Amino acid sequence: MPEFHLESLQLTDYLAVVLVAFMLIFVSVVAGKNQAGKYVALYLVLSIVSGVVVAIVWLYTENKYLGAVYVIGELIFSVFSLLLFPTEVRRLFLKNTKLKIVEPVRGEKKPEVEECISAVIKALQNMSKSDVGALVVLSNDNLPKQVLDSGVKLNADISSQLLEAIFFPKAPLHDGAVILSGHKIVAAGCFLPLTQNLSYPKELGTRHRAGIGITEVSNVTALIVSEETGIISIVKAGKVTRYADYDMLRGALEEYYWKDLSVEHKK
Repeated sequence: MPEFHLESLQLTDYLAVVLVAFMLIFVSVVAGKNQAGKYVALYLVLSIVSGVVVAIVWLYTENKYLGAVYVIGELIFSVFSLLLFPTEVRRLFLKNTKLKIVEPVRGEKKPEVEECISAVIKALQNMSKSDVGALVVLSNDNLPKQVLDSGVKLNADISSQLLEAIFFPKAPLHDGAVILSGHKIVAAGCFLPLTQNLSYPKELGTRHRAGIGITEVSNVTALIVSEETGIISIVKAGKVTRYADYDMLRGALEEYYWKDLSVEHKK
């Protein structure tokens, strides 16, 4: 059996070890967040066992190509595994994207923002009392184009009356989502991607699954009113906060206008 000397390792060998370790951790985190514990176990077992086998074979044959074959095979296996969880991969990248933190707008603009916040809260609470379903997305020009194209573009000023009229049960656009961007209602009646995560309670219907789905693929916040119960929910990055009251809604909207929203929309 050939002797192994640590001094014989080259820089590329160390880089390969680091790369494989990173992929093992990253794939495990992504699959774990999708509640795929069994797949994580299978992935780790196959990766580690194959690595041990390659190491043993190398000790007896000293084939210099075995390491490269293992690293390439591990990368292909890891990429294939990530393709099984595209939503989680996108969500991780979105979470690690630094948002631009800006100061509140100048004094003369603050009343306009306060009017928007008050109008959205008033509309949501009025619809909640009447058990009128609603789905409002707070965007920052970061939605897929096909989402906006699926609805009717309005570019109208935000008002509680207009929001309530859009979601009136007999209105033609009431089943879709309203997209807000800054001080405007940019579109209504939009269709959103549904979440494929089956862990959410069954009482969360299509409107909730759409609100969850859009926050999984875009860095947005969704405000949802249940048609069955009137319960208001806030969804961000796939996390659902139910029974949202005035203070919770105001907090979500203030975060949107003072933190998430880009400078361009505040001017």
